[in-house]
Amino acid sequence: MRAVHFGAGNIGRGFVGLLLHNAGYELVFADVAAPLIDALDATPSYQVHEVGEESATHTVDGYSALNSGTDEAGVIEAIAGADVVTTAVGPNILKFVAPVIAAGIAARSADAPRVAVMACENAINATDVLADEIRKNYAGDDLDARAIFANTAVDRIVPAQDPGAGLDVTVETFFEWAVERGPFDGATPDIPGVTWVDDLAPYIERKLFTVNTGHATSAYFGYVAGVHKISDALADPTIRDSVDAVLQETKALLVAKHGFSEEQQQAYVEKILGRFANPHLPDTVERVGRAPMRKLSRHERFVGPAAEAAERGLSTAALEAAMGAALRFDVPEDAEAVELQQLLSSATTEDLVTQVTGLTPEDALYERVASLVRDRQAR
Repeated sequence: MRAVHFGAGNIGRGFVGLLLHNAGYELVFADVAAPLIDALDATPSYQVHEVGEESATHTVDGYSALNSGTDEAGVIEAIAGADVVTTAVGPNILKFVAPVIAAGIAARSADAPRVAVMACENAINATDVLADEIRKNYAGDDLDARAIFANTAVDRIVPAQDPGAGLDVTVETFFEWAVERGPFDGATPDIPGVTWVDDLAPYIERKLFTVNTGHATSAYFGYVAGVHKISDALADPTIRDSVDAVLQETKALLVAKHGFSEEQQQAYVEKILGRFANPHLPDTVERVGRAPMRKLSRHERFVGPAAEAAERGLSTAALEAAMGAALRFDVPEDAEAVELQQLLSSATTEDLVTQVTGLTPEDALYERVASLVRDRQAR
């Protein structure tokens, strides 16, 4: 069995790659970062350190690495003989890896089993996005006869790593990889650790609107308070209360929309808060808060749940406060943070709200967000 994984970064090595290796796949990493690919080529193994309750260390070996920017032919050949293709490259990069995946699928033998393609990204239905891009680059009419496209929901905190760690990765002990069962017609791959589900939407939104929303909220309130580490932010009672208030609002939406019980979702919230507070994870507010414009976009972790909650008449005050904190994220090393601060000083309130959040005056949340922007512009 072979698995080709796009994205050899910390998530690729410390989460998806680890599970595929443990499942017995011949693992092929594909990435455009030459130093990383060279390091993988020169190193026979690396370790994944799970920290927290029941800490453990796993060794990943027997892999190979290909530079998808300079060795496209090698990547195509690898996909042509693969059983699984996964990605962890970021939602905005999917369109760039789609052409080589399309070529690899086209190069497969006509009688080969269908290859399972799964995008493991922090986005709703990312595999659908990848599949659409692959279709644009696929010349034949037999794509669905050659490939299975299954959406996933992935959850594992992988912090910025120690500069001296090399290829080793430190991660939290908790993880969840949920994959929709339907596209496989009963023949799901044997990947221990994967949760196969009939309806993925509740799992995706529960994760995005709890883990991602809560994590970013911790970062932005922590940044405003001058805190460096996420765990230290959660140790501050005021910040923890603010994060909990946000998650109470998203809990109300998830309960109303997906039918989770109050008790079930509250237990999930408490689990998530405990994960953020893990002192063994050296995660920083600057890393978690990066790319604030994406995080403030229409279908992301703040505006997405807040807009739906507002339409249902549910409270959004805590989410609005978190968005206000995000507008204050001013980190010179982050390109989106710089761009956001420039827009706050140069654009009209209406243009900024439309451009960044995708909200229109017809949206129930529009004027509330516009008020946040005006307050920030007045400072």
